Amino acid sequence: MRILLADDHPLFRTGVRNLIQTTDDLEVVGEASSGEEVIKLASELKPDVIVMDIRMPGINGIEATRIIKDKQQDMKILIVTMLKNDKSVFTAMQTGARGYVLKDAGEMELLQAIRMVGNGGAVFSSDIASRMMHFFTLPGKKELQNSTLSELTSREMEVLQLIAEGLTNSQIGAQLHLSTKTVANYISNILNKLQVSDRHQARKLYQQETENSIMYEPEEEYE
Repeated sequence: MRILLADDHPLFRTGVRNLIQTTDDLEVVGEASSGEEVIKLASELKPDVIVMDIRMPGINGIEATRIIKDKQQDMKILIVTMLKNDKSVFTAMQTGARGYVLKDAGEMELLQAIRMVGNGGAVFSSDIASRMMHFFTLPGKKELQNSTLSELTSREMEVLQLIAEGLTNSQIGAQLHLSTKTVANYISNILNKLQVSDRHQARKLYQQETENSIMYEPEEEYE
């Protein structure tokens, strides 16, 4: 598995790189110290997994994840950070990250997380998993848990909201700074996830499910 490391702390990158070098099945193919740099290297190197920090200069890791997933929807990203507030966790998942592991994880836990994400799985540190379970069992949150819309990423939700407003593909692309082809890909994903056949049905489902649903608005910041 080809790994791209993105973290603004050289010592942490060195530690992870040295750890990966002890394995036979993982290889570090590049390192980035900022959001802009990891976006560029992701496009050039096309790694199997990006190990992504959140707090980095310029574009943070969550926004970098969003941008990378917009261009390369199959890219697998593992968030490795010290942040464990709800906003960081849920926003990272909504942007398309496949895992969320804290930096105090053990060496074997980190390696296992990288492999799991690289093989298409999802993984969370035990503390993060507990926070997610707690959120989904809070009174009044079941609407979000059971909503079909919860399957959509943050960007897909943005596209669906604009569909509901009656915008065309070109208008959506102009508003979100995406190509018409990328918008069409997002719409195809949305229809598949919602199990509907056309934009009209997607719009109707969105209106029905958002009428009474409680949207998650975390209070904590990740920047």
